[in-house]
Amino acid sequence: MATKMVWKTKSGVKNEKPRPRRNPNLPFDTDEEKDDQAVLKPTDPNPSDSGAPPLDSRSSEKDDLKQLFESLESQGNQLAEAGKYREALSKWEGALNIMPENEILHEQKAQVLLELGDAWNSLKSATRATQLKPSWPEAWVTLGRAQLNYGEPDSAVESFDKALALKADYEEAKRDRQTAIHLVQKRKLLHSSGLSANKRRFVVADKVENSPEDS
Repeated sequence: MATKMVWKTKSGVKNEKPRPRRNPNLPFDTDEEKDDQAVLKPTDPNPSDSGAPPLDSRSSEKDDLKQLFESLESQGNQLAEAGKYREALSKWEGALNIMPENEILHEQKAQVLLELGDAWNSLKSATRATQLKPSWPEAWVTLGRAQLNYGEPDSAVESFDKALALKADYEEAKRDRQTAIHLVQKRKLLHSSGLSANKRRFVVADKVENSPEDS
């Protein structure tokens, strides 16, 4: 195939190789005309024109979110240590909106909700923590305590057992498990005495009062 020659003169005017006139009687085009009719292969689109944010921008946004998460988590921890539980919950909720799979914050939420007397929501947060990290014994202990306060000592015993299976020398789990067993036994006694089914739930108000040693 012939190559089209293009160049520039000193004056900037293009001079092209003379093109032969097309013979209308020929059933084909000349090589030069085929060159003109060839369709240029489209070039790849420029990534900057695709509408997607640049990689540097996305990386920066991710770093900003991480910093915001850490700031909210830290503020919540400080508020919880100061006894400002509702304010702490607000900060942690904001952090969880950024990283909802953070098991530590779910477990901490469960502890604070127990302090506020919200056993049901504490149970839900503790359950989520154990789902996200089943190998974390502290999360199982927190779940057991939430179950005790919700009035489910049988389930609490199972949670404490799971914590002890992961950490056999966990003294807090051992003590809380004894409390749960004491409540299970007490419930059986009350049930055998004819207590109606809707009165078979117990709330752990004070572990010391409910311990086996005081019975």
